Amino acid sequence: MSVDDLVNARADCARKAWRNFAHADTRAKNALLEKMADALEFAASNIAEANKKDLKEAEAKGMDAGKLDRLKFDEERIQASAKSVRKIAQLQDPVGQVVRGYTLPNGIKLSQIRVPMGVMGMIYEARPNVTIDVAALCIKSGNAAILRGGSAALHTNQASIEVIQSVLKNSNFSADLIQSVDDLGRDGATSMMHAHGHIDVLVPRGSANLIAAVVQESTVPVIETGAGNVHIYVDKSADIKKAVPIIINAKTQRVGVCNAAEKLLVHKAVAQEFLPKIAAALAEHNVILHADDKSYDILQSANIQGLQLERATEEDWKREYLSLNMGVKVVDDYTDAASHIAKYSTGHTETIIAEDYSTIQSFIASVDSAVVMVNASTRFTDGGEFGFGAELGISTQKLHARGPMGLLEMTTTKWIGYGDGQIRA
Repeated sequence: MSVDDLVNARADCARKAWRNFAHADTRAKNALLEKMADALEFAASNIAEANKKDLKEAEAKGMDAGKLDRLKFDEERIQASAKSVRKIAQLQDPVGQVVRGYTLPNGIKLSQIRVPMGVMGMIYEARPNVTIDVAALCIKSGNAAILRGGSAALHTNQASIEVIQSVLKNSNFSADLIQSVDDLGRDGATSMMHAHGHIDVLVPRGSANLIAAVVQESTVPVIETGAGNVHIYVDKSADIKKAVPIIINAKTQRVGVCNAAEKLLVHKAVAQEFLPKIAAALAEHNVILHADDKSYDILQSANIQGLQLERATEEDWKREYLSLNMGVKVVDDYTDAASHIAKYSTGHTETIIAEDYSTIQSFIASVDSAVVMVNASTRFTDGGEFGFGAELGISTQKLHARGPMGLLEMTTTKWIGYGDGQIRA
């Protein structure tokens, strides 16, 4: 049997499991999620041990610090994932919600309701928490899942899926509801992209190269999540006391994630005063600054201890570093900042630090990204932080879903018409 046939067969088994699971009500789904959280907490040490194997292999292969941080799934993070599963259980079930409804002149009563997508495929890299997040979100939203978590997290994902499937079996549901194709390697991922008619929707989550490959290759409908070339603009009206901790948090709290800040744009009126302050703070965190000519001259003359300073190239403005690097540019005003963002941003998240209301509103209107934050860290662009319990990913496209995707974004709609013998003339 070819890899294509194997993936299609697994997807078809997932669909069968999904059709049976469609009869589960909210109470049953919530009970299943609570059992899943209990089981994850109980198995935390085993999953963490599996993760140590993945980390050891990744380090031996030279994986960078940012990716290693994403790959890490120790007991603390496993417990946090279990907590997220419980949070998802507490959220309102989107299935069956009425989006709109009305009665036609002929008496037919129409309702548009939310229903599950069906079989959702997920392709992601070195993110073992995603395995649990997606499984929990799929269960609550009534979907099945086919997962490809990548070779780097192979042992961790396998351990987590075994726990989830055991809970499904013990709750009298089919283990086929949540499946993996990791054992099929890269060919399994490629076959998922070609499984039109077997997988209903495919979501890639990872590097820009991975996402581009899935978008270009897939015959299955794709919800495109985006890389995070994320910008912070510091306006002349900014409160500097707010700006420094916001930028430090956005850049350094976790460098290997898509909502970490990658570029800093500073209004020319405050550049001379502000740049040395933020550069000194970033230097304490070993951040290398890639500066345009104006900011380079200001920073070089400031003689900041420990500052690592390089001249920015055109490639720097395009790059998502996912490391302790940051591009810095002096701009004329918010319109200049918005123009730079329009040219180089991936449409993920941008922040403005300002106190002037008119400037803030104009910046929001000018920037076409999935999320715009005002006087807050870009790190808040996250399904958990938005109150979703967890997230499927962060969509940077404009169809169906945009921004962090939770339960609502994992549903589509169905129209139901109640008649009493009406026929169309």
